[in-house]
Amino acid sequence: MPQPTPLMPHATATWLVDNTSLSFSQIADFCGLHILEVQAMADDLAGSKYTGRDPVHSGELTQEEIERGQADPDYALKMHKAPVEVTRTKGPRYTPVSKRQDKPDGIAWILRNHPEISDAQISKLIGTTRNTITAIRERSHWNIQNIQPKDPVTLGLCSQRELDAVVAKAAKKAGTEGEAPVAADSGSDREKLIAELRAEREANEKAAAEAAQEAEAAAWLEAKRASENEGDGPA
Repeated sequence: MPQPTPLMPHATATWLVDNTSLSFSQIADFCGLHILEVQAMADDLAGSKYTGRDPVHSGELTQEEIERGQADPDYALKMHKAPVEVTRTKGPRYTPVSKRQDKPDGIAWILRNHPEISDAQISKLIGTTRNTITAIRERSHWNIQNIQPKDPVTLGLCSQRELDAVVAKAAKKAGTEGEAPVAADSGSDREKLIAELRAEREANEKAAAEAAQEAEAAAWLEAKRASENEGDGPA
């Protein structure tokens, strides 16, 4: 069974690069990172983004373990104490900062397409406040002119399974679950819409993966050029 990685892998790797003579490979293996990421940190291509975190102070490594690794470049560092897993039990859903600006669009989409969903359900599904939901419903939101209804699944605010579960629960509570279908084409249209959204989401994921690969290749090329210009760096 592989050993766990540090609680903050990039910050830990930054500290090890700056404060030890461990090889890039040792640091990468211990932190669960690609060796190119560690090389980029050593060349100041990525290290400036992270504040170093001392794994000795956090108890994840001992000074003796670091010294063993420095004495033997082939030695694999062993974690002294695994980080405590952080779990969320209660409270609103956490949304990455990059996604928070999309919340109003997702809320507007739900209000328009699924009015049977309660404010409490929307709040829990997307991780927002009832005041925000009310402001969007009443069109008194400060940014209402720029809010465009968009599927929260496509925006990455929730999964399709979570949305479907909330819709089904709201429909059941509203007593609409057992009603006759409106039209045979309704389900077909919904399936087509879901297929289109999934295709769009897959395309976005593919584009993001390609961008990450290009960034990794660029970092590797920059590191190689620096190595050729300055000679061998610290191993």
